[in-house]
Parts: sequence; structure tokens; C-alpha cells
Amino acid sequence: MKESVNGIANYGWKDAEPKDSQAYLSEPIVKILHNLKAEKILDLGCGNGAFSHYLHNQGFSVVGCDADQDGIEIAKAGNSGAKFKQLSVYDSPDLLHEAFFDTVISTEVIEHLFSPSALPRFARTVLKPDGHLIVTTPYHGYLKNLLICLAGKWDSHHTSLWEGGHIKFWSYRSLSQLLEANGFKVIGFKGAGRTFGLWKSMIITAQINN
Repeated sequence: MKESVNGIANYGWKDAEPKDSQAYLSEPIVKILHNLKAEKILDLGCGNGAFSHYLHNQGFSVVGCDADQDGIEIAKAGNSGAKFKQLSVYDSPDLLHEAFFDTVISTEVIEHLFSPSALPRFARTVLKPDGHLIVTTPYHGYLKNLLICLAGKWDSHHTSLWEGGHIKFWSYRSLSQLLEANGFKVIGFKGAGRTFGLWKSMIITAQINN
């Protein structure tokens, strides 16, 4: 697995199958996008493009970008009509050669970044002046963390031995602070997967704070 200064450059994509998280993130994200009346979407950290293709098939105009060459090659082999570019959140947004997106989405990416502020900075550059950013990441809150400890699952849950795995672990408060420090105002929160307070992931919606 190839490493870069800021993390893993090769995630290890082998096929076009969606990540497990897509099963419980797809429906709520599409609902949010419809509520925002979004049309042009950037899937930032799109991996193998599975979610980008799904969104395109739901009627959105989608561009996906990711640092992983293998993932982008798999994504480009799809037939939905979504467009793809090999590009990292650490690269210049100008290299995307696209801008004025209604919404940038980033699903289960920010926990893999050594410098997570790069993600909202990149997004803000390519969004419309009133554009939105939707970020999902594994949920961590007091109750869930307590139960993980009581069950003796702390080591396995945090998967420290996973090459290219999770670097940072986010709560609603910490992720909101990150987004607000980088020019966004948080306007929505939703848990996804499992039951209340024990969610697998959280979905945070933010808008550019002009």
C-alpha cells in the first residue's frame, strides 16, 4: 500500500462494489440533496466511484475525485455518465477544472486524513457562494464510546492495525468546530445505521458562511 506525506495514496480498491456504508447512507443523503435542491454534485474522495454512479442514476450531475489511481480507474469503467478525476483534497482545487457545485459530499473520508481541514477548504473553493457541504464519518458519542469500553471492544473498534485506516475519530462537536473554523455554518445533523445514539455514522450538512 503506497503512502504519501499526508496519508495512504492507494486504498486498495479491487472492484466496483459499494462500501458497506453506502447501504445506510444513500437514502438519507439523497433526501438531503433533494431538500437542498442540489443538481451539480462533487463527490470528494469518491473511491471506486460506486456512490458517484448511484447519485448520477438518481438524476444528479456528478463529478468524483479521489487520490487513489486504482479507484479512479475502476470508477471510469462504470457506465452511469458521472465524470472522474484523480485528485486529492491536498491538491489545488484548480486542477479539478470544475467549480460552482451546488453541493460537495464526502462520505467516510475525513477520518482518514492527517490534515482534515484540507477537506472543507477544498470544498469551499469549488462551491457556489451559497453552496453546501455534506460530510459523513463514523459516529462517536459518550454513550457509544462507553458501551464500546464496557464490551471490551475498544481495540477492535478503532482498528489501529488497519493500514490506511482511521486516523481521527469525530464527535458532532469536534466535526462542527472543524467546519465552522473553515468557513461553514452547520445546518443539519443526522445519525445513520443502528439505533439512536449508537449510530454507525453521522451526516453533517453545512453551508458556506458568507
